[in-house]
Amino acid sequence: MSLLKYIHLIPKGYSEVLYQQKKYGITRTDFNSGKSIKVFAKELGGNNFISMNYYITRTSERLKPCEMPNQKVIHFMKNIELT
Repeated sequence: MSLLKYIHLIPKGYSEVLYQQKKYGITRTDFNSGKSIKVFAKELGGNNFISMNYYITRTSERLKPCEMPNQKVIHFMKNIELT
């Protein structure tokens, strides 16, 4: 499954997910008719967070994490459980 499919599993706006048995508040915001997506997740009661932008162009899709490695974002997105 592509990363975009995982992103689309997250409802727009605020929701809560589980990641490694910890609860996170997560916000998905779409811009430019869905061609630009921002995802921000914060561990509730902790200090871990995930922040990323995802861009869709005519020729490609690009993940742009905010000050963290791509792999951290990808692992989070592929392993969250919607609550």
